[in-house]
Amino acid sequence: MFVLELSYTAPLERIDAALPQHVAWLQEHYAAGTFLASGRKVPREGGVIIAAGEDRAAIEALAATDPFVVAGLCAYRVTEFLATVTAPALEGYRQQPPG
Repeated sequence: MFVLELSYTAPLERIDAALPQHVAWLQEHYAAGTFLASGRKVPREGGVIIAAGEDRAAIEALAATDPFVVAGLCAYRVTEFLATVTAPALEGYRQQPPG
């Protein structure tokens, strides 16, 4: 499981102009089952995405396709974690520690 933290590197006016493309990108990856939750940070200086996946390199490559990244509007920080405890609705995403 991954936490993708977006930090805006451009003014909000430029973020807002690219928001429809970013939302379409999010929807594509929700439909594929990769994204589980997302939203803006408070205060509005970026966002957070919770993603499911087994391969960090694949998640990092996916983040690089975000229209915000392509347009030079944000930077990503990717944190991998083992979701060993979840809410019942996320039971299918629980992970076992290695070994």
